Parts: sequence; C-alpha cells; structure tokens
Amino acid sequence: MTKESVTNELGLASQTVADWMNSCREVCGDECLAFDGKFGGVGKVVEIDESKFGKRKYNRVRRVEGKWVFGGLLRYSNECFFEVLDERSADVLLEVIKRRYYCNFRLLVVI
Repeated sequence: MTKESVTNELGLASQTVADWMNSCREVCGDECLAFDGKFGGVGKVVEIDESKFGKRKYNRVRRVEGKWVFGGLLRYSNECFFEVLDERSADVLLEVIKRRYYCNFRLLVVI
C-alpha cells in the first residue's frame, strides 16, 4: 500500500502517514533482527539470500560502500531472520546457516 493511497483513504496529512509507515517499518525490522532462535527442520524449505545496502555517489557504476545483510525465510510461514555481516564469505554464511537451522541441511543453489 502506498503512502498516497493511505493519505487519500484516511484523509491524513502526508507527513503523518510517512511517520507511521516509518515507525511500522522500524518495528518490523527490530523484530526480525531480534529473533535469535532456530527454525526449519525436516521437510521445511528455508529461502536464504544476501544483499548489500549502501549508497552510490552520483549514480556511478562502482563498488557500493555499505553493509551486507543475510537473511532467511521459512516458506509458508512468518518466520524469518536477518543478520548484518561484515563479510559474506562462504565460511561466514555457512556458520550463520548452521547456527539458525534446526537440522543437517542440503544446500540448493538457485541463480
């Protein structure tokens, strides 16, 4: 739902809607980062991915300075996790997967 549609539907000021949306986004982010347990298991599919968040100067094609975020989502549920990482080497990512997942896993790479 866009900020404009909420503003029009509820008749609120644009800045009020923006503040509430930012607050909700922050709460969701805090909850995802706060979850420190394990999930998954036999017969469960966990989708994982990593992304780098940063800013490019002047829209130039070059390396983006920022943080790597690695996360997983248990398919067909609301369970997820996110971790901010300094590097995304295979050793670091596998350590996170082993720490977060309940059982031995089979790694399926989809590009």
